[in-house]
Amino acid sequence: MRYIRLVSTPRDALAPDDDWPTRHSVLSTARRTAALVNVLGADAADAGRGPTPEAVAEVLRAYGESDPTGLTVRDVDGMREAAALLRDVFAAESADAAAHVLNRLLGAHTGRLRLTSHQGASPWHPHLDHDDDAPWPEWFLASSCLALTVLVWDRQRPPGRVCASGRCRNVFITRGSGPERRYCSRRCATRERVAAHRRRADG
Repeated sequence: MRYIRLVSTPRDALAPDDDWPTRHSVLSTARRTAALVNVLGADAADAGRGPTPEAVAEVLRAYGESDPTGLTVRDVDGMREAAALLRDVFAAESADAAAHVLNRLLGAHTGRLRLTSHQGASPWHPHLDHDDDAPWPEWFLASSCLALTVLVWDRQRPPGRVCASGRCRNVFITRGSGPERRYCSRRCATRERVAAHRRRADG
């Protein structure tokens, strides 16, 4: 089972303060996608070494997965391949470009849209993987494509960006309105401002 907290009661019996809808919203799923793309690509340039299963599991737990300890090195390798495909969505400069990438991924790597409750273990929600026990790489790519597709539909703009800092490869989800965000974090933005100031001072 992927990204679902196991419960013993049907949806109608869930406690009113249950936070499932927040933890598994489209935006939360999209942010999880960005976090996984970042951790899965973090060491890709370092002699071909990737992150450990535990490092990936830590991100999954942070975004609501209750028991991702079954991740294997092979799972992580497959998820790294999926992350490389998803990075193209974040690199898209326009809604049209993002839509073309997503259409390609949806056509080549996902199943038909369906609703599942994981046999009553969760509220009903959409899936694009082929079944509820799909391998981790398939689940990651399919669920990410679904969330990013909805964001393009809702906002009519790219769902995210690659950090504009030349020293950072992180991706991030952009906000729906306001000034265009260029950096993944305040740290990167501050570093680039300081570097630009120094260049002007030296010039």
